[in-house]
Amino acid sequence: MASAFVFSQNMTRYDYGPWHPLRIERLELTLRLMEAYGLLGGQEVSMVAPQPAERKTLERFHSSPYLDALQAANTGKPFPGLEQFGIGPGDNPVFQGMYDWSCLVAGASLEAGRLVAEGKAQVAFNMGGGLHHARPARASGFCYVNDPVLVILSLLDRGFKVAYLDIDAHHGDGVQWAFYDTDRVLTISLHQDGRTLFPGTGAVEEVGRGPGTGFSVNIPLWPGTDDWLYLRAFEEVVLPILEAYKPDVVVTQLGVDTFHGDPLASLDLTTYGFERLIQQMKKSFPRWVALGGGGYELTNVARAWTIAWGIMIGREVPDEIPQEAMELLKAHGYAKDRLRDDYLWPLARRDVAEEFLETTIHRIKKTIFPVHGL
Repeated sequence: MASAFVFSQNMTRYDYGPWHPLRIERLELTLRLMEAYGLLGGQEVSMVAPQPAERKTLERFHSSPYLDALQAANTGKPFPGLEQFGIGPGDNPVFQGMYDWSCLVAGASLEAGRLVAEGKAQVAFNMGGGLHHARPARASGFCYVNDPVLVILSLLDRGFKVAYLDIDAHHGDGVQWAFYDTDRVLTISLHQDGRTLFPGTGAVEEVGRGPGTGFSVNIPLWPGTDDWLYLRAFEEVVLPILEAYKPDVVVTQLGVDTFHGDPLASLDLTTYGFERLIQQMKKSFPRWVALGGGGYELTNVARAWTIAWGIMIGREVPDEIPQEAMELLKAHGYAKDRLRDDYLWPLARRDVAEEFLETTIHRIKKTIFPVHGL
């Protein structure tokens, strides 16, 4: 069964603005690195061009007044009243084509979901997706349309049992709240502790409400969490819960702002840990809809998502970067030492992170595990 790479070159034609941390050029950089490794051809790879999502599809989650505002702002010209929808200077700027961009990203994620649901791909990857902060009537955290929620809703419509796993440094709040009151979706988020990072949510105590109690799982991590601590959280908490829940499909948000050197977060992952994390996913997930997410050091993003895609299609990505791609990465500030697994992190910071994780795992095993018969 082929693995589907869902992408449109039109995704690279938008720009949040010269001073905004979310650089759309990271998609082009990742694409070029994948091409240099020869990862976008072969019988096991299906290249799929998506269509933009229609407004009626966006209305499954987003309110009509909010979508009206997004459409009106598509010209790139701000106007009074946008602030009530979280749109304006700062995180969620007005830029030309913002509604078109949002529809295209959502359409790509929905296409990835459709391909997996119909058995045309075991895994489908939309690296432009994963905009997990958007709320029904408000933009948040660089996100205007919540494509993970739309994908999950489409899978539920088909009768699938769905789990959502978010490994972005920022808590997957928009997706969590969308399904907070139901046991129809299991949401799991590993993220930097909300007391130290936007959006300030994702505490262990956020476990769901009513029939959803025990189906929202939050694993906050202290700044300084490295590969080994992150993998421990994944193996001791995430895998057992997923195994007990037995989803038909897993939707993942693969943000890589968890990496050491990311300008917006303070975790210490490297490609070493990330690669092993994705290998675990490949081995454990029955069907997999993979979405992108955060990542604000561009060469980290390109390297990490290239490794992830290689694992998804069963090909090894050598440590040595092809020369033509290396020149491109260097032009964007690539420094190999930033990604080495043997970098010596400050031990005091790591000790605090380890103690914090111990407490987190204990609390989850006490509150969440019993709900799932663990």
